[in-house]
Amino acid sequence: MGWARKILRINLTNGTIASEPLNMDWAQKYLGQRGLASKYLIDEIDPKVDPLSPDNKLIFATGPLTGTAASTGGRYSVITKGPLTNAIACSNSGGYWGAEFKFAGWDMLILEGKSEKPVYLTIMDDKVALHDASEIWGTSVWNTDEWIKTKHQDPMMHIAAIGVSGEQQVLYAAIVNDLHRAAGRSGVGAVMGSKNIKAIAVRGTNGVSVKDGGAFLKATAAGKKVLAENAVTGQGLPTYGTQVLMNVINEAGAMPTRNHREVQFDGAHDISAEAMHEPRKSDGKKNLLTNQACFGCTIACGRISKIDEEHFTVKNKPEYWHASGGLEYEAAWALGSNTGVNDLEALTYVNFICNEQGMDPISFGATVSAAMELYELGILTTEHTGGIELKFGSAEAMVKCVELTGKGEGFGKELGQGSLRLCTKYGRPDLSMTVKGQEFPAYDSRGIQGMGLTYATSNRGACHLRSYTVSSEILGIPEKTDPLETDGKPALVKAFQDATAAVDSAGICVFTTFAWTLDDIAPQVDTACEGGWSSERLLETGERIWNMERMFNMQAGFTAKDDNLPPRLVTEPAKTGPAEGRVNGLEKMLPEYYQLRGWTPDGVPTNETLSRLAV
Repeated sequence: MGWARKILRINLTNGTIASEPLNMDWAQKYLGQRGLASKYLIDEIDPKVDPLSPDNKLIFATGPLTGTAASTGGRYSVITKGPLTNAIACSNSGGYWGAEFKFAGWDMLILEGKSEKPVYLTIMDDKVALHDASEIWGTSVWNTDEWIKTKHQDPMMHIAAIGVSGEQQVLYAAIVNDLHRAAGRSGVGAVMGSKNIKAIAVRGTNGVSVKDGGAFLKATAAGKKVLAENAVTGQGLPTYGTQVLMNVINEAGAMPTRNHREVQFDGAHDISAEAMHEPRKSDGKKNLLTNQACFGCTIACGRISKIDEEHFTVKNKPEYWHASGGLEYEAAWALGSNTGVNDLEALTYVNFICNEQGMDPISFGATVSAAMELYELGILTTEHTGGIELKFGSAEAMVKCVELTGKGEGFGKELGQGSLRLCTKYGRPDLSMTVKGQEFPAYDSRGIQGMGLTYATSNRGACHLRSYTVSSEILGIPEKTDPLETDGKPALVKAFQDATAAVDSAGICVFTTFAWTLDDIAPQVDTACEGGWSSERLLETGERIWNMERMFNMQAGFTAKDDNLPPRLVTEPAKTGPAEGRVNGLEKMLPEYYQLRGWTPDGVPTNETLSRLAV
């Protein structure tokens, strides 16, 4: 129970569609979604495979709580070998697509091979078909969504699609579902585009069974009560969304600004959650219209915004006037603070384009930021950029860049390769703020020390959602730790990594962990699934998943040398704020982290560790 116990496998090369039973032995070891799909991927591909070749596979996976009454039970993940990093990629999304796929009776979709021509897939319970996508190839996610619903005369379909950026193999292309929810990081959209598949439309009419319905409803009700009574999940996130962090992180002196040269942004308030709530001077209306929830979510942190119709970004472009997904913190930071742009309406417009064309705004904004520093140093000129003056603080430059990158045109082709490849091409790889080729999220690790270790050791490249130590170091959840100290951070990072892997595999949102511990989650998993799921078992499952991912990356060619940070963060002290004069202390934390993990000093999981976890 909990699991649908069925996998849908599509071979795009020969057009075959097959159903197969879920490997329940693996489900008992890896639970679902991130863990279980990663096990399938690792078992079926060569770790050294070219991510954009037909030999790579793309897996859409739900967890056992997806589609159930559990709060936030609408999650799904896309798992593949990522083209941005060449590491294992697992990108998580909300919205309604995941639940709808589960209602159709499937745990997982495995796409393999490459279609000879562009296609899209429809899944109507057990009725599955591939269709010609030539009419929508070369169009946006938003156009694709509308076209498919009209074509099949079913407005209730939920669609996951790529935009032109995925077709053009922008290396941080996303897969967007429900118009503005996304499996956003590591380039999963580029892999989808490489296989010539434009979209997956799903309609499900089945329910999801659980082991003990009565006990499950009691467990989920108790969980929802905890979320409602918590200040973050019951008040802060519903009211302000993740943007509640903008001013908080800026005051903490951990706001990466102008390609991490600074740690505080003087324009932070202008692009903050508070600013989204304030009436505009131009028309008296607010940027934020309302909040929005994903399937089954009682938090509702999503944002719906509408741009000022007189702003330069939307004049003569009526297709962007309608309301869509508003800025979340990571996007507002990457497009704003990191580029020195404090124009809220311009950032909202750029975020709309990222949704429409299917791009990760974090990697896009960080890549533009690196390009701006190259431009400031005179390494890039207008001859390289096609006339764009890439100055820090230029909203006009940001807008031109997103339009070009979204369509894979002009200088946008170079931006679409990510900051590491761009900076390496022009002789300054040190200016790329990345780990394993993936751009940093919105926390400077000189001001939040644990995040440095988090970034360095993340299996999918720099990522905050693999170990959100900000929760402890800044917000005091589950307990307060000093953000400027390195002591105790290796144990904190390991605990967050293992717990998060379990949460990602269950089919729920990691934002629940602002209020929930595994003691709140375990009763929900245990009453939904057979096998006996305690918090201790969930934590061990997360540790097993983490080590499995590590082994895949090592077989793909990664070593301990890749558990590192850009020179700027370990040699250039923060200039202002509480962290003034400090660099990140990664060299102090990493050896202890390896020891706690049961790895060798070279970062290799020992045979004893692998045997204990049965990896």
